[in-house]
Amino acid sequence: MGKIIFYEDRNFQGRSYECSSDCSDMSTYLSRCNSCRVESGCFVVYDRPNFMGNQFFMRRGEYADYMRMGMSDGIRSCRMVPQYRGSYRMRIYERENFGGQMHELTDDCDSFMDRYRISDCQSCHVMDGHWLMYEQPHFRGRMIYFRPGEYRSFRDMGYSNARFSSVRRIMDLC
Repeated sequence: MGKIIFYEDRNFQGRSYECSSDCSDMSTYLSRCNSCRVESGCFVVYDRPNFMGNQFFMRRGEYADYMRMGMSDGIRSCRMVPQYRGSYRMRIYERENFGGQMHELTDDCDSFMDRYRISDCQSCHVMDGHWLMYEQPHFRGRMIYFRPGEYRSFRDMGYSNARFSSVRRIMDLC
């Protein structure tokens, strides 16, 4: 099981809330959340409630200031990434609703353009494993977390102007 402790203020100050599962709205427990400590496992934190907005993948460690993580307005929700040791399989699609070119991945891809000659990915189907998809090649820029399921439109998920260009498997021992 994972364990993360959230703090109202930067540098682990103020009231705290300990969490070992998904939390869709931190305001239920804290008035704000500006730092956290991951004691075990891996988590994805979001700057909006209900697992929306900018995301940040967190491994075991200390995160003293949400601004350094690229969060715009503190941490508002979090999702625990479960341990996974099986195979990985994902289909990416050039357009929404599984349209355009389709490519099946079983490993990391640092550039959709270089490998598949597509400049963007707008929908995907994750069959196995947990993945992080990035706006820029070589796993840079904003990211989005995917667990098994169908994702018909990244725009409907709040990524209307984003173009995703690379993806990698979450293989950490979370």
